[in-house]
Amino acid sequence: MIARSPRPAAQQLTIPRHVAIIMDGNRRWAHAQGLGALDGHRRGVRALQQTIAAAIAHGIDVLTIFAFSEENWGRAQSEVGPLLALVARMARREQASLARAGIRVRIIGRLDRLPQATSAALVSLETATAASEGLVLNVAIDYSARREMADAVRSLALDVASGILEPSAIDEPAIAARLTTGGLPDPDLIIRTGGELRLSNFLLYQSAYAELWATPTPWPDFNRSTFEEALVAYSHRQRRFGK
Repeated sequence: MIARSPRPAAQQLTIPRHVAIIMDGNRRWAHAQGLGALDGHRRGVRALQQTIAAAIAHGIDVLTIFAFSEENWGRAQSEVGPLLALVARMARREQASLARAGIRVRIIGRLDRLPQATSAALVSLETATAASEGLVLNVAIDYSARREMADAVRSLALDVASGILEPSAIDEPAIAARLTTGGLPDPDLIIRTGGELRLSNFLLYQSAYAELWATPTPWPDFNRSTFEEALVAYSHRQRRFGK
């Protein structure tokens, strides 16, 4: 259940507008506990609920989560099938509470390759929260940044070929507008849990000047305190943008 938390009265941090999270470590956490992979993913749902509440409390505008990558299809079907079924159940279960909290859910990635129940639940969730004006929650599922960029380039090329667009008009804003995050600010802070230090094909174009913060904490153990630790670290960074 997602609750709208009040923003702290005394806020001394420099708050990023857009936070993106690579939620890593579910399977390793489960293995360490002697549990199955799906148990780690289930526990990760609770971490996500706490993180969404913390993002609202701190006045963050956009939260993007990496739920399932294009490369994840290479995992065993015995894990992928139940994981995507879990996504469907959570989308249906949390739809009303997300809408009440004023959260607008946007799905970035592909829906056409997902199981019908999962894609239908995500479309329903996106539709039910489309009018919300609070936190924008981007859910990256069957997502690949390289494919996203290829799709954007293809879209621009088609417009040039049809005479709608002049090649000279292709600039950075034109490319950004064709990405799945078009119209949203680029991520200011990218958090990766689970101890790894890579972007893993996530928001490659958008993350050009994002601050990166990694923690060894696996995603199932991530909570509001860990999230705020990342915000404190971000607040101490000096963002010069090459200047």
